Parts: sequence; structure tokens; C-alpha cells
Amino acid sequence: MKMTLKTAARSAAGAVLGASMLTSSFAFADTTLAMSSWLPARHPIVVNAIKPWAEQVEEVTEGRVNVRVLSKSLGAPPAHFDMAVEGIADITYGLHSFTTDDRFTRSRIGQFSFTGDDAVAGSTAFWNVYAGQLDAQAEHEGVKLLGLFVHGPGVMHNNVREIQSMADIAGLKMRVPGGYIADLMGDLGAETLFMSSGEVFEKLSRGVIDGAMFTYEAVTAFKLTDDLQYTTRVPGGLYNTTWFLVMNEGAWDGISPEDQAAIEAISGEAFAQLVGAAWNAADEAALVELAEAGIEISDAPAELLESIKSAASVHENAWAEAIAGDGFDGLAALEALRTQTGVEY
Repeated sequence: MKMTLKTAARSAAGAVLGASMLTSSFAFADTTLAMSSWLPARHPIVVNAIKPWAEQVEEVTEGRVNVRVLSKSLGAPPAHFDMAVEGIADITYGLHSFTTDDRFTRSRIGQFSFTGDDAVAGSTAFWNVYAGQLDAQAEHEGVKLLGLFVHGPGVMHNNVREIQSMADIAGLKMRVPGGYIADLMGDLGAETLFMSSGEVFEKLSRGVIDGAMFTYEAVTAFKLTDDLQYTTRVPGGLYNTTWFLVMNEGAWDGISPEDQAAIEAISGEAFAQLVGAAWNAADEAALVELAEAGIEISDAPAELLESIKSAASVHENAWAEAIAGDGFDGLAALEALRTQTGVEY
């Protein structure tokens, strides 16, 4: 936690009052918070969501709380949640699936197939359902949960062949971001390799992998258009990734209740809509670039779609069973999520 004190915390009535009465009041310090950012500085989410949110924090607290988005990450992407817990950074963001343990089991609801084609609706629904009926804060122990969001629909990109059947997926070496999609792609016959976004360019250009599970936006953001030829999509997305925006508990506790309330008002659902709009705009721009690069975009045929649905349902049911022991109705929550995103399933 990094704080800059600008005001003293104690005042007292002095001898001028002719009495020994002493009054004191605690005044919360003006605060500067360091936010570790691991996406490229020009990434559309950094430019159009992370930095604007940081500016909003300063505005709504009238300058009492400032968020400094660091130009260089303080650690590897998978470390960012624990960095916030430990106070290495005051604020971090990242993917739930980057943590290799099971502390975010209920977050998987936002990773499933067929959950939405629009990042605003998807992020808003994910915040409402996960933070609401699935008690997301309880899974984010050690931090103040400020935001939850998803990107646009996840699709399958590769440089080997157009995907028309399960046989076309078999044996492909595919980058995955961990979590549900790693399990699903393994079930569909792919050889999955976990890696963060920044590692994909090197691995793809060297032929270590044949493709990647990514958004449209990521193909352009990480400069992959020269090394991909085919993109396969499904209605509602083949998968998604779930993200968090969190603050160290000590840093949060050092902010006045009034400023906490102001920050919460621009976070949560408001931040979900902000970051979702940034994802949508980035995907729309990327689709133009993919077309210009000659990448062939096709829809999964009906037979393949049914195979994906069958494999996906196994994971949905297993997940629902896993969280039922803690008193959560996973299938009802998943239905609520899809209702909010408008996906017919």
C-alpha cells in the first residue's frame, strides 16, 4: 500500500479557550494508489477502460484518491491477484483462470460456451450474477472486489485448416488461457498449451502452436494476423474469460467511507459496461483487419455445434454439482446469466 499523507489526523482545542477540553477527529489521508497493468500500454482495454476508470476515481473523490496506472507491470500476469492481496500493488486486474488453484470456482460461470456475443451485456450479467447470487466477494479473499467483466465471444483461430468437424480439431496444438476452455478443447481432441497472451506471438510464429483460443481483438492486439488463416465461431461464443479488478484490503480501508461509496458507484456494474464497450469496439475494429488480412471466418456447422454443446453440458453439470455443496444453485445462476445476455440455449 502506497499512501501520501497531506493532512494531519489530530486537532485540539487550545489554551485560548481557557479550558482543558481536547477534541480530536480522524481525517482520512489523501491517497495515491499504484495500479499494476500488464496488458500493452496501447491495448484498447487499457486506453478505453482502465485509464478512464482511474481518472474517474480522481474525479468522484475530488482529488482525494488518485490511481497511478504504472507504465510497467510489477509482476507476471498470473501473479496479479496475489500481488493485490500482498500489497505489492494497490490495484490489479487479471484473469481468474490464470491462477492455477480452485479459489475462483464459481467464476467459471462466465467462461462457459454460449453465454453471449456482446461484451457489455456479458460483463454486466457476469457482475450481476457472480457478485450477486454466487457471492463473488467471498472467493476474492484478501481484496476489495471492484469489478468483474468478460471480453467478447471467444473463438478458435488456427493456421492449419478450416474447422468443419471434430476430426478437424483433433491434434491441433492450441493456446488456451486455462480454465474451462482448456478442458473443453481437450475433450474436443485438441492438444492444449496454457500461456498468457503476450507469449502467443513467439510460439505461433515459431510453429510451437497451431493456433489460439482468443477474441477477434486479441489477434490484432498481439499482431497475429500474419500467422493465422482460419477463424471458427459459434453463437454466443465458444468460450469466454472472466476478469477481476481488485484493490488491496488495507488500501481500501485507508479511504474514507464517503470516497469508498463514490468509487463503488463508478465500479461494479458501471465498470462492467465501460470495459464491455471497450471490448466491443476493439472486436469490431479487429474484424475489419482480419478481413483485410485474408483470414477466413466461418461458423461451426450444425453437427459440430451439437458436439460442442454435448461436451459443454458435461462441464456445466459438473461445475453445478461442485458448488452445490456450498449452497449455490449453479444451473439456475447459469440460466439467469444467459437470460440477461439474451442467449437462447
